[in-house]
Amino acid sequence: MTQRFLTAVILLVALAACAGGPGPVSVQPGAENLTPVQLDSLWGSADTAFKSRKWDDALQRYQRFLLEAPPGDPRVVEAHMMMGESHFAKKDRLEAAREFRRVSDETPTHPLAPGALLRVGDAYAALWRRPELDPSYGQSALATYQELLSRYPDSEAAKTAQAKIAELNNWFAAKSLKAARYYLRFKAYDSAIIYLRDLLATYPRADVAPEALASLIGAYRALGYVEDVRETCQYLRRFHPDAPEGEESCAEVPAAAEAPVRGDSIPPLAPPADSTPPAAAPPAGS
Repeated sequence: MTQRFLTAVILLVALAACAGGPGPVSVQPGAENLTPVQLDSLWGSADTAFKSRKWDDALQRYQRFLLEAPPGDPRVVEAHMMMGESHFAKKDRLEAAREFRRVSDETPTHPLAPGALLRVGDAYAALWRRPELDPSYGQSALATYQELLSRYPDSEAAKTAQAKIAELNNWFAAKSLKAARYYLRFKAYDSAIIYLRDLLATYPRADVAPEALASLIGAYRALGYVEDVRETCQYLRRFHPDAPEGEESCAEVPAAAEAPVRGDSIPPLAPPADSTPPAAAPPAGS
C-alpha cells in the first residue's frame, strides 16, 4: 500500500516538473512571490531530493513550496504527505504523524487521506519498539487504525489496517503473557490466571494463545483445579488443534468428541469473574 502510494505521488511530481517550462530555475532562499516556472522548479527539486533520500533537503524544499504555493494548488496535499514520509525516514515519528494527520483531517475527501491516516498509525506503531515496554504508542496506533476502518472502510488502506491491527494484537497479547509468566515465576498463580484469562478473552486468535493456554493449564494444575484443567484442555484441543501445546499440556486428559475449529471462528475464553489485573504490575523488561 505504502509503496503504491509513493509511486503515485512520484508520478504526480514528475508531471508537475515537466510542466514547468524549458529548464530548472534557480530559486534564492530569500525569494518571494515565485513565478509559476520557479514554483515548478522548486517542486521538482524537492522531488529530486526526496528520491535521493536527502531528507533534510527535501523537507526544506517542501516547506518552502508550502510557503510560496498559491491557495488551491493541488500539490500542497502531496507536499504534506512527502514531508511526513521524510520525517518518517528520519525516524522523527511524531513529526511524521503530525504531517500525515494534516492530510487526513484537513483534506478528508482527498484520495491520499486514507493512506495518510494509515501512516499516522504506522508512525505510532514504530514508536512501540518492544511488547514489554509501555504500550501507549501501540494503543494510539490501534486507535488510529480503527479510526481508518470507520472513516474509510472500503479503501485499500483499510485492508492494510486490518493486518496491522492483528500485528498489534499479537504484541498486546505477548505483553500480557510476559506479565503472567512474571507471576508464575513467583508461584503467584491467582494473579497469573487473571492475566492469562484476560489475554485469552481479549486476543483469542493471537499467535501466543496456545502458549497462554498451556500456562493457564499449568497454573490450574498447580492449584489442583482438576475441572478447570479439563475444560481448558478441551478448549485448547478444539480451537488450536495443530498446536503442540495441546499434547504437551493435556496428555493425561481425555479428548472430547468435538470437531476442531480454526482461524477467525475461535471464540474468546470467558474471563474470570474478577478480571482486573493485579495492582502491582511487573517491572518493564522483567
